[in-house]
Amino acid sequence: MSVTVSTDPGRVGLDPARLARIDEHFARYVDDGRLAGWQIVVTRRGEIAHSSTYGLRDREAGTPVEADTLWRIYSMTKPITSVAAMMLWEEGRLELNDPVSRWLPEFADVRVYDRGSVLKPYTVPATEPIRIWHLLTHTAGLTYGFAQVSVVDGLYRAAGFDLGVPPGADLAAASAGLARLPLLFQPGTSWNYGVSTDVLGRLVEVISGQSLDAFFAERILGPLGMTDTRWWVDAADAKRLAALYAPHPATGQAVRADGVGRAALAEPTWHSGGGGLLSTAADYHRFTQFLLRGGELDGVRLLGPRTVRFMTRNHLPGNRDLASFSPEGFAETILDGVGFGLGFAVVLDPVPSRVPSSVGEFYWGGLASTAFWVDPVEEVTALLFTQLMPSSTYPLRSQLRQLVYSAIVD
Repeated sequence: MSVTVSTDPGRVGLDPARLARIDEHFARYVDDGRLAGWQIVVTRRGEIAHSSTYGLRDREAGTPVEADTLWRIYSMTKPITSVAAMMLWEEGRLELNDPVSRWLPEFADVRVYDRGSVLKPYTVPATEPIRIWHLLTHTAGLTYGFAQVSVVDGLYRAAGFDLGVPPGADLAAASAGLARLPLLFQPGTSWNYGVSTDVLGRLVEVISGQSLDAFFAERILGPLGMTDTRWWVDAADAKRLAALYAPHPATGQAVRADGVGRAALAEPTWHSGGGGLLSTAADYHRFTQFLLRGGELDGVRLLGPRTVRFMTRNHLPGNRDLASFSPEGFAETILDGVGFGLGFAVVLDPVPSRVPSSVGEFYWGGLASTAFWVDPVEEVTALLFTQLMPSSTYPLRSQLRQLVYSAIVD
């Protein structure tokens, strides 16, 4: 599949000359060495109005970004896992208030970090169970070891949970191992980005009776025609995979990160519902159109429209935003005016973040600077693919928003 332009931009209220600024701007990142290459797709009212590639998918091999380039989408896996859980919810097989321990008994007696160091942490019992809505909203108290912000992050790394899981662990073993670690805070009392969606993926496995990869293939990827989305690449497709880069600490130039990047070249021992997928622009375009259309695409309905609307409302208690509902010291890394739904960030007010968008727009991104958003008000979707980690290196996402929204002229 490809993502070719399907309409004259003017027919859907977009100025072609202003859209051209997108390529001009992001080309500079490649020309000065900060990125190796990229792919961008913008749609309005279901039509592809802008689709472009630039630079190299593998700078060392000299191979260009092409329409079918495979990208590590990392945390853009999370919305797909969230859709899987809500499909089971629509079938009545779970309720959002259900304790996770109903299916994963290892989470029955979790403890919460109170004080102390990595070498000598003090914990207290959880005052309420982790519930399914906590996993979907990242309010469970779970974290990421690689965040390196809190003592609990350090405990994760010490237990083998850094960018991945302990060697040889499958999703069941990973879930059990995470349950033995203390929570960062009492469930439901704060927001913190972490492994919640990996645990949610394990929950999907247990409730459905299928492995997560089998559920995805049979219930989501196959029906939506996302035939290129997968967990790893074999030798036949390895040449299509974009190389992974990181910024040189002194020059900012993109430097190949083979150590992390090679993980995509072998079948994983675990299927990370929080960050394990590879995909193409064409495939993820289909996923965003499915969301924009309220859970249906090309006659295939996976979710009801009211479910999608429910998922993309702010579910943080008191309608708080991420900045005010995160642990002390975390706010500088979180956007003001943005809430969180069931698997997606949700714009509450675009003004505090100083980035144009619509109230109700929902989005997420990945560790290697990939990103997407869906704007139901303007009927816009946008996709950005590149492979530079961490995603906070450059303001690629906010700049793409500036360029896209300034091109809407109707």
